[in-house]
Amino acid sequence: MVTSSSTKKRKIKYVARGNTHTIGTVRVYHADCMLAFKELRANSVDFLATDPPYFLDGMGNDWSDENLIRKSAKAGTVKGLPVGMKFDPKQGRRLQSFITEVSKEAMRVMKPGAFMVVFSQPRLFHRMAVAVEDAGFEVRDMLVWEHNGGQGKAFTQDHFVKKMNMSAAEKARIIEKLQDRKTPQLRPKFEAVLLAQKPKNGTFIQNWLKWKTGLVELDFKGEPQQSTVFNYDKPGKSEDFEHMTVKPVPLMERLIEVFSVKGQTVLDPFLGSGTTGIAAVKKGRKFIGFEIEKKYVDMSLKRFCDITVDT
Repeated sequence: MVTSSSTKKRKIKYVARGNTHTIGTVRVYHADCMLAFKELRANSVDFLATDPPYFLDGMGNDWSDENLIRKSAKAGTVKGLPVGMKFDPKQGRRLQSFITEVSKEAMRVMKPGAFMVVFSQPRLFHRMAVAVEDAGFEVRDMLVWEHNGGQGKAFTQDHFVKKMNMSAAEKARIIEKLQDRKTPQLRPKFEAVLLAQKPKNGTFIQNWLKWKTGLVELDFKGEPQQSTVFNYDKPGKSEDFEHMTVKPVPLMERLIEVFSVKGQTVLDPFLGSGTTGIAAVKKGRKFIGFEIEKKYVDMSLKRFCDITVDT
């Protein structure tokens, strides 16, 4: 539903053609992003904001997160991370290769000077940065989403010691020597966000006059000038939708306000639960989203149909 300025409600027009769903100013493609990119014209996107899948090893070739969800429910794993934080360096290289290809497609469809923000785990940030740079983007900065903290992942080694084939006295001595030290997993309080920009045409002024991209909005009434740190608490669990890495709508609204202008087009090639799209609609932008998993397509479409905005 859409709320007009007189508070009268009217239905949003919903059209489905094949794997493409249109709801008002929102267009959702139920497809692999590499295929969906082909549907977009060159130089047609004003801002890209996305949270790509980091855990490539656990998602399978169909990009399903069901294995990750199952792992996170088991003792000794946190959102797909094996016990002991057994990271495979090859995972990061595969991620870099994948994001490079995605970024090449993004380079084609984005307008000169347009910005891209990509959420990343801090340990994978360098891979993301190299990937987008290799595709032709200029890495502008690292932004920080500071939040109320995630689940603590560090744990002691006592339980491993207790399983060792030795006497209770020997186990006690080893545990004492370990001094309750834990695995190197500090409680997370932020996510890194890569800020990149498609090279502009000419000067900042020339590019803005032609494309209306390349410059940012940093001053908001009654607030300090926006810094590289965006402080927003993680959203609570919703009864209406479930997603492993849902972002707060106010955070995405602010990013959209900083890096785009009303009426412009925002793209998220990894739509997930649709939060970026919700924020885009609330801030008066057009939105395009790609999503390969049907459950998230259905989830986001429901959210788009349910939202109300002032027109």
